[in-house]
Amino acid sequence: MYILGPTVYSGVRMVSYEHLRDSVLGRSADGSFPLWKAVVGGMMAGATGQFVASPTDLVKVQMQMEGKRKLEGKPLRFRGVHHAFVKIVSDGGVRGLWAGWVPNVQRAALVNMGDLTTYDSVKHFLLRNTSLQDNSITHSLASGCSGLVAAVLGTPADVIKTRIMNQPRDEHGRGLLYKSSTDCLFQAIQGEGFLSLYKGFVPTWMRMAPWSLVFWLTYEQIRRITGVSSF
Repeated sequence: MYILGPTVYSGVRMVSYEHLRDSVLGRSADGSFPLWKAVVGGMMAGATGQFVASPTDLVKVQMQMEGKRKLEGKPLRFRGVHHAFVKIVSDGGVRGLWAGWVPNVQRAALVNMGDLTTYDSVKHFLLRNTSLQDNSITHSLASGCSGLVAAVLGTPADVIKTRIMNQPRDEHGRGLLYKSSTDCLFQAIQGEGFLSLYKGFVPTWMRMAPWSLVFWLTYEQIRRITGVSSF
């Protein structure tokens, strides 16, 4: 699950973004891709990728909880990944595989507005307005910017998602502190100030920056080796 989830998510978001950029939203007459279209494309691609990958994320979280149950002396619920899928579907139907998908999709839309939009826009800005070539230096500069912007946009979503997931619940599974992601957002700002949304920003950025660098450099090289045009 640690490989399947990110593979599905990244595959869907990359294919979706390029399809939106080249076929749906369309480039300008000069071949550029306007920033507002890149923003829309990045958010839609991220949301689509996360929605498709939500079942794998759910199973991963459920499997991770098994370790805690074992330490607490509670009986294990799943014998393996396949059994987890089967049990979730048998208990809640196919829709059960998408439990809790809304905050994850919201986060993915924001993160990819930072990641995909920034990388695409910065890379082509550098190619059009500087003497830099379409090589690893340009890719590294663009990925550095994308990692920073993704962290800036994604940290508030991480804070909200964590608070919603960790809040106490009643016997029906309803949260006792927050009614929705929006309610949690407003309560955090009103009670603790806007900067409370950026608790943990530095660790988030330190995680996203190297991931963004490795991903984009690898992705561009794979495209070059396989004869596909640069992103």
